[in-house]
Amino acid sequence: MVKKKLSVIQAARYLCRSIKFMQKERIILEAAQFELTIDRLCSQLVEEYDDFTDACLVGIQTGGVYLAQRIKSTLATDFSLQHLPLGKLDITFYRDDFRVRDKPLIASAMEMNFLVDNKKVILMDDVLYSGRSVHAALTALNHYGRPESVKLLTLVDRRFNRKLPIQPDYTGIIVDTLDEAYVLVEWREIEGADKVTLFPQKKG
Repeated sequence: MVKKKLSVIQAARYLCRSIKFMQKERIILEAAQFELTIDRLCSQLVEEYDDFTDACLVGIQTGGVYLAQRIKSTLATDFSLQHLPLGKLDITFYRDDFRVRDKPLIASAMEMNFLVDNKKVILMDDVLYSGRSVHAALTALNHYGRPESVKLLTLVDRRFNRKLPIQPDYTGIIVDTLDEAYVLVEWREIEGADKVTLFPQKKG
């Protein structure tokens, strides 16, 4: 009997079914791995952007801002890139579902102190899920000019949960899970330690 090889999709679906029976959370990136992942992402950016002429970093509030700040700090420390512009983009009122939310929305700070006209924008979010947040961010970004290019960097890519045709250009880790599963990214500046944890489902 000839054994059929599982395709990538079939293997991922098998993994998703196994996660369904996961009773407890599990850490998928600990502090040391987290740091290595950030270092790798920075090296990839330097390989493409060199001295970052006409480039800028834009983080999507709130997790994407923590990621952008860490990337900026690492680029400054390890590659002597000291003066990269960094924007904090709030997408609260640019989402396609903000009018139908049951709970009132609380906006985060919008700190875009520069225009993106003719700039190479590196847009960042901590977790890429359905793609709706990135879609909203691209709409919000239009208010600050027309960039030369926009590339997406994400720490965690939940690639089989996409609802829109949006894919990252730079990815820290790929996590294939059921829709019910929840990925939590923690930052040492906020929670005291860097960590990415996978939960069977979102609490609360």
